[in-house]
Amino acid sequence: MALAPQTFDPKDFRRALGMFATGVTIVTAHAADGAPVGVTANSFNSVSISPPLVLWSLAKSARSLDSFTSAGHWNVHILAEDQVDMSNLFARAGEDKFSGLQLDPSPSQAPLLQACSARFQCRTMFQYEGGDHIIFVGEVIGYDRSERPPLLYVTGGYALAARKSEPVSTEPRADTGSALFSEDLLGYLLGRSHFQFVGGIRSTLNERGLSEADFFVLSLLSVQAPLSSSAIAGHVAYTAIDVGPVLLQALCDRGLLEQPQADSFALSVRGRDAILHVLAAAKAEEADVIDQLGEMEAAMLRNLLKRLISITDPGLPKLWTARTDS
Repeated sequence: MALAPQTFDPKDFRRALGMFATGVTIVTAHAADGAPVGVTANSFNSVSISPPLVLWSLAKSARSLDSFTSAGHWNVHILAEDQVDMSNLFARAGEDKFSGLQLDPSPSQAPLLQACSARFQCRTMFQYEGGDHIIFVGEVIGYDRSERPPLLYVTGGYALAARKSEPVSTEPRADTGSALFSEDLLGYLLGRSHFQFVGGIRSTLNERGLSEADFFVLSLLSVQAPLSSSAIAGHVAYTAIDVGPVLLQALCDRGLLEQPQADSFALSVRGRDAILHVLAAAKAEEADVIDQLGEMEAAMLRNLLKRLISITDPGLPKLWTARTDS
């Protein structure tokens, strides 16, 4: 006896489907009138390895449906984790989505976007009716990939991918049952990782005769300058280090800072040279860490740390100016 089809609440059904994490793609084609078209889609999936076939689907209500159904070729771009803005751009209707975008050459003339996690150049093989969507199946005639971590979409929002591993311990054989705190205490993990990372650039700081307080001031002024003494103190308040007149005057006396005006501080030539050497050492230390973590975990770590900084921010001055869209 056949089961009767159930009636679902569309919104709740969509939420349930949203529990399945997917990648985020942009599919592009060359329309019959010569115009490039592109849409954001998370319906992409593999069909076969031999022959290499992939599929994706597009709503029958989409403005670009006719362009894709008549196209002999289309390209699928798996977006990288830093391409959220591009995903949002191609998800909107009625805009010149390709204006200002740099494209790579494509034999089929379908637009080929740059800096993605992976790209698949496809020849249309089949098109199927799929309820309120059209399902496109294509043969992959060319592809490329990078090590850029992919962007994900789950429960109605963007997400980052991280590999799941066995439980990690800083000291696998340690018995912390009777300890006042365990190694899972967030403050311990953040503090230890900070000091171990700084330890990697300690020799460069020592070579330049710089304390951590000196490093904080010089690195701050490499981003914003000139700044008053009160502004400098406000920016580095999270360090609990007293950045007062004595420290700033000492940096001036050592030729690392200069004063364009009264109570106005900026890097001197010597100070800029010193901080560039330290930041180069920090970049080298970071590269080594990323090499061991992998790009995917590094992207996740940055994202989580930024969120932690945001939710615990006591109201410190903004270091970087807001980005403006041109």
